[in-house]
Amino acid sequence: MDASRAITALGALAHEHRLAVYRLLVERGPDGLAAGLIAEQVGIPASSLTFHLQHLLRAGLATQRRVGRQIIYAADFTAMNDLVGFLTENCCGRGVSACVPKAPATSTEPPIATLKRKAR
Repeated sequence: MDASRAITALGALAHEHRLAVYRLLVERGPDGLAAGLIAEQVGIPASSLTFHLQHLLRAGLATQRRVGRQIIYAADFTAMNDLVGFLTENCCGRGVSACVPKAPATSTEPPIATLKRKAR
């Protein structure tokens, strides 16, 4: 991926509704989701959704296909992986430890035990 395409893709994701739609499409997988269900799950009107989906389509991050009377949108996983690859291609230039994602801190106690202890 070249810098121009990366900028277009990042620009398309730089809006809360488009980012929410894209994350939903990624979660849904290659089967995608009908536009009406996307609007319902993200909580935006269909007319606004069309506007945001067009940004994702123009950026190459999403695909659409017609199934009967519905339009199904899906994340383009090749484009997503290309973007992530572009962003991380020089990652290990500062050493391997810089490339390893930080794992979230986890507690060995279940949350309920922690809440009961605090209530005492």
